[in-house]
Amino acid sequence: MINFENDYTTGAHPNILKRLTETNLEPVSGYGNDKYCKSAKEKIKKIVGLKTAQVELLVGGTQTNAIVISTMLSDYEGVIAVDTGHISVHEAGAIEYTGHKVLNIKGVNGKLIASDLRKYLKDFLSDSTKSHMVYPGMVYISHPTEYGTLYSKKELKDIYGICKSYKIKLYIDGARLGYGLMSDASDMNIKELAKLCDVFYIGGTKVGAFCGEAVVYTNNNEPKNYITSVKKRGGLLAKGRLLGIQFDELFSNNLYFEISRYAINMAHKLKKVFKDKGYKFYIDSPTNQQFVIIDNEKLKKLSKKVSFSVWEKYDLKNTVVRFVTSWSTREDDIVALSKLL
Repeated sequence: MINFENDYTTGAHPNILKRLTETNLEPVSGYGNDKYCKSAKEKIKKIVGLKTAQVELLVGGTQTNAIVISTMLSDYEGVIAVDTGHISVHEAGAIEYTGHKVLNIKGVNGKLIASDLRKYLKDFLSDSTKSHMVYPGMVYISHPTEYGTLYSKKELKDIYGICKSYKIKLYIDGARLGYGLMSDASDMNIKELAKLCDVFYIGGTKVGAFCGEAVVYTNNNEPKNYITSVKKRGGLLAKGRLLGIQFDELFSNNLYFEISRYAINMAHKLKKVFKDKGYKFYIDSPTNQQFVIIDNEKLKKLSKKVSFSVWEKYDLKNTVVRFVTSWSTREDDIVALSKLL
């Protein structure tokens, strides 16, 4: 099978495997108190470029979202997200399970529009019955979004400006952050992004690691007694070295950004294949996720030899299908897909 199902079907980058093997029998302290975690955090702080940054390593995306959101909100607060946001759809109610409601706003191409956010907050505060409602205490966005689209620097500035004026937090889910930052359509780097939010995470699971996400609190705003809260929520990894070694390697010699750029190059080639074959796109994604409209009959035939994600129904005869490239995508597979199409 040719596989374009997602960006976490393969294991880890060979450099990470090598480092894990080399350090395997070395005894180190647990729970993130080892030299590799400390080194990884320092490298990330340097790349982010903020003296006020605090970095913590967690295992997976859903766990990270649940921990960050639940530890930063008061018990009467919820988190605003677009209706297609990951916490709104594909996290099995994990946020609500922590006792915090996801407050949905209709998105546009996966993105939150600043004017819609302002209207939502203005309407809430003017509601005389708001004391009986969940207070918005945070805004959640994904960059790239679930549809592979990107926020421009101006869009992010506008959203963050509204958050600051209403004294609520802005949290950026960066599960695919590397692919977003290295896209040709990106007009900002990681240093600029870090200045435009209160907290974000750098995804490792989908960008070369076996598992792991690096949470960056941008302004000395890490929740009090953080490790205790993480352990209470079942998220503290005893063998923290597993995360530390991976991120230490990802942020050595520019590896994280190089493999992210490679995935974008593969996405360009994949996109060209579909365009040359006359296929239409559901949305114009500039990142590693490509959404193609395929006739249902062709889809049945293609699924026998190619793995992909069925995204949503387009109409009675066609379906939106997602094809994803990654750090490990092989050009030979793109050539093979072209022949099948």
